[in-house]
Amino acid sequence: SAKTTSSLPDTGSGYFCPMCPEVFSASPGSCPQCGMPLETTSPQNAIPTEEITLLGIREFLYGIILSVPILLLAMAPMFGLSVEAWIDPHINQFLQLILTSLVIATCGRSIVSRGIRSIATGNLNMFTLITIGVSAAYGFSLLATLLPTFFPDSFRNPKTGLVHTFFDAAAMIIVLVHLGQALESQARSKTGAELRSLVSLAPMTARVVLENGEHDVPLSTVHPGDHLRVRPGETIPVDGTLFDGASHVDESLLTGEPSPVEKKKGDEVIAGTKNGRGSFILLAEKTGSETLLSRIITLVGSAQRSKAPIQRMADSVASIFTPIVLAIALGTFTGWFFLGPQPRLAHAIVSSVSVLVIACPCAIGLATPMSIIVGIGRAASEGVLFKDAESLEALGQSKSLMIDKTGTITEGQPTVTDIVLFSNQSEEEILLLATAVELGSEHPLATAICQAARERNLEVLSNADTFLSTPGSGVQGTVSGKTIALGNEAFLKQQNVPASELNEFRRAADPLRASGKTITGVVVNSHVAGLFAVTDPVKKSACTAIGQLKQLGLQITMLTGDHSDNAGVIARSVGIEHYEAGLTPQEKYQFITEKHSKGEQTIMVGDGVNDAPALAAATIGVAMGTGSDVAIETANVTLMRGDLQALPYSIQLSRLVLLNIRQNLFLAFFYNALSIPLAAGILVPAFGSSWHISPIFAAAAMSLSSASVVVNALRLRTERISMQAF
Repeated sequence: SAKTTSSLPDTGSGYFCPMCPEVFSASPGSCPQCGMPLETTSPQNAIPTEEITLLGIREFLYGIILSVPILLLAMAPMFGLSVEAWIDPHINQFLQLILTSLVIATCGRSIVSRGIRSIATGNLNMFTLITIGVSAAYGFSLLATLLPTFFPDSFRNPKTGLVHTFFDAAAMIIVLVHLGQALESQARSKTGAELRSLVSLAPMTARVVLENGEHDVPLSTVHPGDHLRVRPGETIPVDGTLFDGASHVDESLLTGEPSPVEKKKGDEVIAGTKNGRGSFILLAEKTGSETLLSRIITLVGSAQRSKAPIQRMADSVASIFTPIVLAIALGTFTGWFFLGPQPRLAHAIVSSVSVLVIACPCAIGLATPMSIIVGIGRAASEGVLFKDAESLEALGQSKSLMIDKTGTITEGQPTVTDIVLFSNQSEEEILLLATAVELGSEHPLATAICQAARERNLEVLSNADTFLSTPGSGVQGTVSGKTIALGNEAFLKQQNVPASELNEFRRAADPLRASGKTITGVVVNSHVAGLFAVTDPVKKSACTAIGQLKQLGLQITMLTGDHSDNAGVIARSVGIEHYEAGLTPQEKYQFITEKHSKGEQTIMVGDGVNDAPALAAATIGVAMGTGSDVAIETANVTLMRGDLQALPYSIQLSRLVLLNIRQNLFLAFFYNALSIPLAAGILVPAFGSSWHISPIFAAAAMSLSSASVVVNALRLRTERISMQAF
C-alpha cells in the first residue's frame, strides 16, 4: 500500500503520484490522497505512451458504444422524435438502466472504485465528487425506475406514471471523465520525455572480455574490474578507464562540445558517451547506479518529484476544496428543492450533480507539479541539473550573484608563464621543491606547478615529509629537511620572511599582477627563494554570459582569493564592476551571510570544491562541473558542461517555470471560481434556464480544465529561451 514519506528514495524503482509527489509505493495502484494512478519512478519501466493511449481509448469506446443508445432513448423527444411509438416507456427506462449499469461496470469501474476508496479512507478528492455525483444521478434514477410509486404524484408523468430519470447524465459523466483522464495521462507522459531520453543513452548489454573470448552480457551483470570491449560507434556502457587501444569519444552529453575527444590508455570515459571509429578495451570502475549517467538520472527524477514552495498555497486550498464543494452541492440541492420552480426535485438533482462534477481539484493539484517536471527535464537536456524544485523556484527569484574567478570565469587550467628567482638556486631546484609539496594539493595553481615540472621532464625524488594546507592562503611542508612554503603575499608574511626580501618579492610581482597573472611565492627556510607567475585564460563565453546576467537584473560580485591587482584585470575584462579579492573560503562564506542578514537572496557560483562553504551558505549554490568531477550530489544547481552561459539560460528557464505555474494556478482557480456558481444555477433566476449547466456539460468542462493545465505546462518544452541575447 502507498505511504507518505518526507522524501523519495534516491535509488531503486517504485511508484509515485504526479499530483502528490511525496506519496511513494513499492507497487502500482492509486494515490491514497488524490486517487490518481501512481506512476513509476523508473523511466525504464514506464508504459509506452501509445499503450497508455490505447488502454484509455479502448475503455472510452466501450463507454461510447453503450452511451449512444442511452442518449437516443433519453433525449430523442427533445429533438421531436417519438420513441414511444416503437418502444414502451417502461422498457425504455429499463434499457437505460441496464446500459448505464454496464457503462459504470466497464468504463467507470476505476473511477468509482477510487471514489469509494477515498470516502472509506477520508481522503476526499476529485473522484469523491464524481462518484457522489454519479451515484446521486444513478441512485435516483434506479429508484425511479424500480419503484415509481415511491414518489409523490407531482413527480410522475401524468400519461405514463413514470418519474424522470438521469441515466444519460450518469453514463456521460463517466465517459467524458474517462476520456479526460486518458488524454491527460497521454499529455502527462510527454512531460518525462527528457528523462527517458537520458535513460535511452545507456546500452542494454556490454561485451565482456574473458580468457575464453568475448561475450555479450546484460549490463546489470557487469562489475568493477571487468574488462569490456567497446567497438566503433558503440555507446560506452560504464564509467572507467582505457585499458588498451585508443579512439575518439563524443562527450557532448557532458561538455556540449560536438567535436570528439581523443582518448588513449589511462584516460577516463563516461557511460552514455559514444565511441568513434576506434576500438578499445575498457576497465570498468563504476557500474549500475554508481555511474555518472545513473546519478544524473536519479537526481533529475528525484528533483521532478519534489515540491516547490509555491505549491504550498495550492496544497492548502486543495486540502479543503472537496469538503467545500460538497457543502456547496448540499446548499445547491436545498436551495433548489425548497425555493426553486417546479419540478423542484429535478432542478435540485441536476444542479447539485453539476456542482459535484464540474469542480476540479485535479487542476489545482496538477498546476505546479506538471510545470516542475517539464522545467527540470528541459534543464537536464541542456546540461543543467537542479537538485530539487525549491532550487528551480529560488534561482529565478534571487538577485544577488557572487561568482568565483578560477574555474568559473577562467578556464581553471592555469599554466606557469614565469619563474623569478631570488636565491642562487636554479629553476629546476625550485620547481622540484615546490612540486614535492604541491603534489599533496588539489588547487589549480598546484596543478599548474606540477605540470611545469613534468614539461621539463623533472622527476620528484620524494614527496613532502609533512604537508599542511591553509585554504585561500597557501601550503607548506618539509622536503629533505627543508621547510617549504608556497602561497600568496599574506601567507609569505606569516613565514617570518625578512622585510627586505618581501619588498624585493613585491617589486617583482607587481608588474606581473598588472598583466593579469596570479603570483605564488616560494619560501625555503624562511627566505624567499622565488615566485611563479601563473596565467589562467578567461573562458570565451564568460564576457557574453556576464552581459546576459546583467540584462536579467542581477547584481554581480566576483569573489576570489587572488591579489586585488590580478582580480581587477580579470573582472574588468569580462565587464564585472564589483569584486572582492584576497578572500579566504571563510571570508567568502561571511560575505554571503552578510548579504542574507540584509534580506537578500543569493546565488554563489563556484567549482564545488574550493568554494564549498560559500556554496553551502548561498540561497542557491551553483557548481561548475565537467565530466566525473561534477559535484551533483551537493550543489543546488550543477552546470554539467562548465559553461557560464548556462547560468543565464537556467535563470530565464526558472522564471518561465514560475510564470507557467502562476498561469496554471490562475487557470485552475479561475475555472473553479467561475464554473461552480454557474453549475449551481446562480444566473438562472436572472437570465432563465438557458444558463443552467447540465451534468453532461459539467463533466466535459471538468475534463478539459485539468487537460488545459497539462497542455499549458507542456508549452515549456518548446518555449524559446535565447542564450545569445535578451
